[in-house]
Amino acid sequence: MTTLTDVSAADLAAALNTDVDFNLELPDPEDDQLHDAEFDTQIERVWQICDRFDLQTDIWRGRIMRAVRDREKRGGDGRGTGFLNWLKQREISKSQAYGLIELANSADTLLAEGQLDPNSINNFSKNAFVETAKSAPEIQKLVADAAQKGDRITRREVKQLADEWTSMSSELLPDEVKEQAASGALPSRFLSPLVKELEKLPEAHVTAIQEEIREAPNTDTVKAMTREAKSLAKYIDAAAQVQTLRKANIDLEMALEEALRLDCLGTAADLVKQATQMEQCVVKLFTTWKRLGKLADRLYVDTGASNPYLRSMLGTLDALSGEVLEVDLDDSGESSVRIRILGEE
Repeated sequence: MTTLTDVSAADLAAALNTDVDFNLELPDPEDDQLHDAEFDTQIERVWQICDRFDLQTDIWRGRIMRAVRDREKRGGDGRGTGFLNWLKQREISKSQAYGLIELANSADTLLAEGQLDPNSINNFSKNAFVETAKSAPEIQKLVADAAQKGDRITRREVKQLADEWTSMSSELLPDEVKEQAASGALPSRFLSPLVKELEKLPEAHVTAIQEEIREAPNTDTVKAMTREAKSLAKYIDAAAQVQTLRKANIDLEMALEEALRLDCLGTAADLVKQATQMEQCVVKLFTTWKRLGKLADRLYVDTGASNPYLRSMLGTLDALSGEVLEVDLDDSGESSVRIRILGEE
């Protein structure tokens, strides 16, 4: 089976249909005789060539770095020092190096599994190739088929194919919706977000949304149900985190039912989300307040009357480290907030 390792640099250059010296000709931006459309076409052509070289070069760089790293593992000190020094000499960060190694691994995997022909790599933008490598095997197959037909593959095409696969394979979507998507009456790009939100919900809520969609399998319904599913997921996740609600033993499910009946689910979801953030802010405030107080006490012990400026600073910060906190809400000082901390119980 052919892999990228079997392809020489000359083969790659030939596949790119351009000179090895990378001598490209750009349109003259000062040429008034050149129509804008033709100017854009020529720019796009050169850009795609650069994209192809960029992708191929990064794949080879990643495989070079992988070889250096693996060699270091066999004969190095076991800590990867030699590999890190090699990167440092070439002004390459560790994260950048492992990103390229991951890209090389993805390329080898796609080629080794027969998903992709080496020559069809030329049809990918770099970002599209990376996105494809991260996708599910089924999506990789769809993208590879499109590339081998000669289609230009960008991230947009990868996302479109992923949305189509999601809409046709997910068991969370009713058959009526899939039929509409297959006929083109319902764009698949609207279905992928719905599936992602439905995956977060309990079965009972999924069933209710499915019934709504079955009654009217159209774009407006899908959009509305996606918003509702998102609000439901946010409500369920946030409400479960609010300690105040748990301590009060509130029936969150019944509260949710009432919010749905009154058509104010979005507001209820935002409310519990803000409540979660409020509790987190209070905990962080208390922790910071205690830390500030300890530091102020330590600095007070370390200073004396001979350090008037430090003592002045400590005195001023009493407004933040004392029992009552006072902070101005704006630079004018005309409005402020006061918070009294009673301490731990």
